[in-house]
Amino acid sequence: MSEPLPAQVLAETRFLRLVQEGHWTYAQRPNIRGAMAIAAVTDDRQLLLVEQYRIPVHQRVIELPAGLVGDESGREAETLEEAARRELEEEVGYRAAQLRELTCAVSSAGLTDEAVHLLLATQLTRVSAGGGNDDEDILVHHVPLSELRGWLAEQQRQGRRVDYKVYAALYFLTDDDTLLRPR
Repeated sequence: MSEPLPAQVLAETRFLRLVQEGHWTYAQRPNIRGAMAIAAVTDDRQLLLVEQYRIPVHQRVIELPAGLVGDESGREAETLEEAARRELEEEVGYRAAQLRELTCAVSSAGLTDEAVHLLLATQLTRVSAGGGNDDEDILVHHVPLSELRGWLAEQQRQGRRVDYKVYAALYFLTDDDTLLRPR
């Protein structure tokens, strides 16, 4: 295992820091406690997905509801579960009776030190239309798990991108059906 080299901060904003360490330049997320994505599955086996325009790729992207932990003023100390519940309600308009972590994995190890917690939300209750907060333009999709692969392929044919975390959720949801049973 290599020891970390001295690091130099090249640039920093509220939520992004560019670091030079030896010959490598990478991004960090300052001022947060973590990142998470939520595989939210309704009782009738529909996966809740969001669609929004993402400036870095200049396209609409299909994603899991997701967000940062501790990124909002007054919520700097929130837990992973609190942040997941907040994002689930904001983005898709649901509350979960069951929430559990499936895994935690790095998102792009050559670009960032970010690790994303993938959570499963079940026993959902709809409380609003969702759609995000005032600075978001989110479309909510309810996709039957049995149709998800074909639906995602169609979204790509129509020019949308699909975030890799959707495929990670698909792996867990189709690999072990016991995950969807109430605990």
